[in-house]
Amino acid sequence: MACNHVVEIWVANKEHQESMQDRISKTTPQLLSTAAGKSSCCIFRVPQSFVEINGINSYHPRIVSIGPYHRGKPHLQMIEEHKWRYLRSLLSRTQTMGISLENYFQSIHPLEKDARDSYSETIHLDPDAFLEMMILDGCFMLELFRKVNNPTLFVEDDPLATMAWILPFLYRDFLRLENQIPFFVLEKLFEISKMPDEKFGPSFSVLAMRFFNNAMLRDEEVIDGFRNLKGLHLLDLVRSSFIPPDHEFPPNEGNVPTHIIHCVSKLRRSGIRLTPGKAESFMVVKFKHGVIEMPRIAIDDFMSSFLVNCVAFEQCHKSRFKHVTTYVTLLDYLVNSAKDVEYLSDRNIIENDYGTEGEVARFINNMGKEVAFDFDKCYLSKLFNDVHNYHQNSWHVQLASFKYTYFDTPWSFISALAAFVLLVLSFLQTFYTIYGFIHS
Repeated sequence: MACNHVVEIWVANKEHQESMQDRISKTTPQLLSTAAGKSSCCIFRVPQSFVEINGINSYHPRIVSIGPYHRGKPHLQMIEEHKWRYLRSLLSRTQTMGISLENYFQSIHPLEKDARDSYSETIHLDPDAFLEMMILDGCFMLELFRKVNNPTLFVEDDPLATMAWILPFLYRDFLRLENQIPFFVLEKLFEISKMPDEKFGPSFSVLAMRFFNNAMLRDEEVIDGFRNLKGLHLLDLVRSSFIPPDHEFPPNEGNVPTHIIHCVSKLRRSGIRLTPGKAESFMVVKFKHGVIEMPRIAIDDFMSSFLVNCVAFEQCHKSRFKHVTTYVTLLDYLVNSAKDVEYLSDRNIIENDYGTEGEVARFINNMGKEVAFDFDKCYLSKLFNDVHNYHQNSWHVQLASFKYTYFDTPWSFISALAAFVLLVLSFLQTFYTIYGFIHS
């Protein structure tokens, strides 16, 4: 019996293929531009996975928009009105030197392309609107920095100065990754707006650091030492201020595989202690003779926002140096529970102005999620290995475990002492019973 086979011949849809060819030839990435992979690109949208973990309020501005990403949003209009007032205040001073609004446009115009390339998204603003945004936002921040540094510059009853809640929100909003303008734009605006009496005053970096120091409370001489510090934007400037010069290059170039370390509770059982360090930066962590030294860090609304935005920046930027990510990963390893946070607080390593110990533990653990970096080339790789090797020493572990079990608290010591006394008494009773029987 013959079999009939039906062969279907597929006929290409030429219109569909032409449409594909058109998209292939014309499509240019907009949401993540081709410039995003360059080291000059430094202002990114925060990855959605980070937003889902840490919450949208960690990354999105609450009261002020800086730059294009959140421009025009209705809930940010209150401060938008004050930007124009502050620009008027700045122009009223510089015009006495012959510096008009036109001069600001002329000084910023040559920087437009580089400024646009600093954003990971294509910015759909015409040149005039883009430059207006740079000048309005940049001059607002500069004028605010100057007024906070010299409160006599505030006009009487300025609500930005008199309402206690506003400045703390501005400290945080100015350091959100999505809320930045390039550092070189701010520096150019600072130079053109300088008054004669500012010639020997603080540099732009010091002026900015003094502003944020109202939230960080570092020593004034430390802040003044940042006169020549640079950054890609304000977030990177403050981030860089915490990275000690000798930590710029990772000490481990990958010759020795890096091991993770255990949480505080397990480290204590192996005889490893944690003590507060004396360095100016919380990132200067040391390990020697079974002791981890960690400078105090205040976990509060400002620092929590700053840390998560630094991690987001390091995850997006091309640079291989992930210092804050490394430090956050260390905290994530050390903290497994509220008890670990309680111990670090008791040791004056964590100053908890955030919430309960459990809330701090959750925040720390969330910061460590979804992050990627090279363990073998991080600035703490040697410390990780030294702590791991010390923990693996069986003599240390056995001795420390005994001390941790029986002498960690007064009650455990009393219980161990009572048990020891009972053991001695039982031994003596047995001894004298046998002794009496032999000599009877």
